[in-house]
Amino acid sequence: MGTAHAASEEVRELQGKTDFSSDQIEHLHWRFKQLSGDQPIIRKENFNNVPDLELNPIRSKIFRAFFDNRNLRKGPSGLADEINFEDFLTIMSYFRPIDTTMGEEQVELSRKEKLRFLFHMYNSDSDGRITLGEYQNVVEELLSGNPHIEKESARSIADGATMEVASVCMGQMEPDQDFLKIWQGINIETKMNVRFLNMETMALCH
Repeated sequence: MGTAHAASEEVRELQGKTDFSSDQIEHLHWRFKQLSGDQPIIRKENFNNVPDLELNPIRSKIFRAFFDNRNLRKGPSGLADEINFEDFLTIMSYFRPIDTTMGEEQVELSRKEKLRFLFHMYNSDSDGRITLGEYQNVVEELLSGNPHIEKESARSIADGATMEVASVCMGQMEPDQDFLKIWQGINIETKMNVRFLNMETMALCH
């Protein structure tokens, strides 16, 4: 990240923007350089070198999430061609465990940000709504990666999950309403980890 003094200034600036500690930023910068091939930017093809993603049934959605302008807080739609280290930290911040010392309002805001990140993975066309068809496709894709579940069984389970979702929404889900209802009572941190980057969620704790 440049000379020692410049790097120190940059780290302090990134700490203020992301709430990561200097040690966490250093660790994430090391992983960023691994992914980018020691380049200042990461492109989609760099993720092709992550072994843990090779057989992941939703690998394309994971790739997309890192370049989604909504997640990068750069716009309401579209995909970036490349991301720099600060962008990378922005995405990784969605995976940070919720700080239990925060006030109730801050905890709720952090939880909503995490859920919005998940919402964007389902909402592939960036129209701000998840149709039941989009939801069913993702569930079926996830189940298809399980070698113990046959294709027809996966489809039946996905159908059942979609019917359950249909009971709380009217054909489509919006991020701050129906989607929050579906995830109510579920510990979001246990569902969001970064194992495919060789960094367990606990590695990002203080």
